[in-house]
Amino acid sequence: MFQRLLVANRGEIACRILRTARRLGLQTVAVYSDADAPARHVRLADQAVRIGPAPAGQSYLDGEAIIAAARLAGAEAIHPGYGFLSENARFAAACQQAGITFVGPPPEAIEAMGSKSLAKARVRAAGIPVLPGYEGARQDPAYLEARALEAGLPLIVKPAAGGGGKGMYVVRERAELRAALEAARRLAESSFGDGTLLIERFVPEPRHIEVQVFADQHGACIHLGDRDCSVQRRHQKLIEEAPAPGLSGPLRERLRAAAVEVARQIGYRGAGTVEFLFDGSEFYFLEMNTRLQVEHTVTEAVSGLDLVEWQLRVASGEALPLTQEQVRLSGHAIEARVCAEDPWREFLPSAGRLQLAEWPQGEGVRVDAGFESGDSVPAAYDSLLAKVIAWAPERAEAAGVLAGALERARLAGVRSNERWLARILRSPVFLEARHSVALLAERGAEFTAPEALTDAMLALAALALGAEGRANNPWSACDGFAPNLPAAFEVTLRTGGTVWRVTLGGQAGEARTALIEQIGPDGTPAPDGTRRVSLAETRSTHETVEARIEAALERARFLRVAERLHLWLGAAHHEFEIDDPRTRSFTAAHAAGGLTTPLPGVVAAVNVEVGQAVRRGQTLMVIEAMKMEHGISAPFDGRVTRIHFALGERVPEGSELLALSPADDAAS
Repeated sequence: MFQRLLVANRGEIACRILRTARRLGLQTVAVYSDADAPARHVRLADQAVRIGPAPAGQSYLDGEAIIAAARLAGAEAIHPGYGFLSENARFAAACQQAGITFVGPPPEAIEAMGSKSLAKARVRAAGIPVLPGYEGARQDPAYLEARALEAGLPLIVKPAAGGGGKGMYVVRERAELRAALEAARRLAESSFGDGTLLIERFVPEPRHIEVQVFADQHGACIHLGDRDCSVQRRHQKLIEEAPAPGLSGPLRERLRAAAVEVARQIGYRGAGTVEFLFDGSEFYFLEMNTRLQVEHTVTEAVSGLDLVEWQLRVASGEALPLTQEQVRLSGHAIEARVCAEDPWREFLPSAGRLQLAEWPQGEGVRVDAGFESGDSVPAAYDSLLAKVIAWAPERAEAAGVLAGALERARLAGVRSNERWLARILRSPVFLEARHSVALLAERGAEFTAPEALTDAMLALAALALGAEGRANNPWSACDGFAPNLPAAFEVTLRTGGTVWRVTLGGQAGEARTALIEQIGPDGTPAPDGTRRVSLAETRSTHETVEARIEAALERARFLRVAERLHLWLGAAHHEFEIDDPRTRSFTAAHAAGGLTTPLPGVVAAVNVEVGQAVRRGQTLMVIEAMKMEHGISAPFDGRVTRIHFALGERVPEGSELLALSPADDAAS
């Protein structure tokens, strides 16, 4: 086997590959962009080489820069991970020409499956079921529209060269077709450098089933079982499991055999995944991912194998470590993707410094993380922070173990989705395997109900702040404390748009009661929003607070970051905004926003002109950030008075994008 490996990726997959490479005794080389100079994968490698500025097109997608880095570092092989250049046939060929081993399939196999259009034609010829649609070379808009209408609605439009659900749009009404084609082409060109689109019949509520295949250069080709990846949002997988639940034995065997046949048809080598849509009775070929999948971890959990090690061995010319008959699959594994996005704000991506990252531990739990406390989450790349995986003998137990692990995670500094994922895992529709890829589109609101705020949370928040104030500087604590006289500590907090005032009272500095008041818009307590709870046995450290509140003993983890307090109690996580009387930075209008971008990005589309009348909810501009498009909508009827950024320009976080005048002002 080669001795020095360069990992041409970033984030959790780079960290995961580096872990196996080091276990095998290989010397490791990381590459990084300017945005990732202090990143975890850079710290884990033996050597790191800069490959360019933050934009992926000038760094992680720059094949020449990566090959140059490999030569500079003396790397004999390059592992591309997933995404970026992992399915780029030209890059794989360039590695071969440079005398560097590409840890992946041969360029011909990547090319055969890299175009969904060509892949479907080839698979159809092999007798494997394929959905009807259009995957031809002619791509002018009028012709695509005609072929789409011929295929019939509903349908799905997606990039022929794409992957990972990027640029996929479902069209249910004829009026939506032109905009979907334009948006899909825009994403295809910016993300994959190829604007070719394909159209296929849309199955409203299918399951997404896939099979892990592996082949070597000696003619062996096997499968390592199947997975279900049906919990998706905007075609992005979020929860994956192995094996796929609810399949009959004969159907499962036919599915796995079809996947192996697809790999054999193209002379495959290495790790690959053949994906299918399953409508409840028949499966249809969707695509083949000619790389390691994000969700390979659940296959590892049920097989006991290290798929990255298999990739490295096969790439170095070795035979597959096992035959099909020797593969043993046991138990059930489920993976959840923890992402920097806010489920309670329409999944808006989040970027910034990760003030705290405490990942869960426990029997049957595995975490593949790309970030640690103190790391920065760049806005230039996708939002994946880590993958949390759980294994158990049975599916229901695995779901419970994973949900509990997600609820034990402690993340602050960026918004994240771990508790939202736990809600899905505990839902009856998931536990009974009644879900499909339409689950979140149809029932997503069930999982984004506001987190319940209890008196215990409010009291513990006040206790944490009170203890912190005295521990840091008792003379500056604004609590009116005097020896041997009743003490009081008052704090005003905002969460979920509601303002609360909590007053702790006690004797000789020990809180005995908490007066909790909901504060109205006029700054006075709401008539029915006041209650008092008793406190006892209060204890605190620099990161935990404990008290007996009424009859229950409660213990919470907390972290203060500037004027925000994070508090974790049981499965709940609340973030409070603090009214600091020394700065008075808190106001009732603090959270009010305008037509601004909440994170850095690039203007992908400008849909209006200065002077144009617009309606409330109309999309005015589209910002591309963290590999997703985000529409900026009009908050009211009005007229555009100013546009601050043009198509293709980068916009900093918090920038004002457009200015509107209300309809009344425009009329006058």
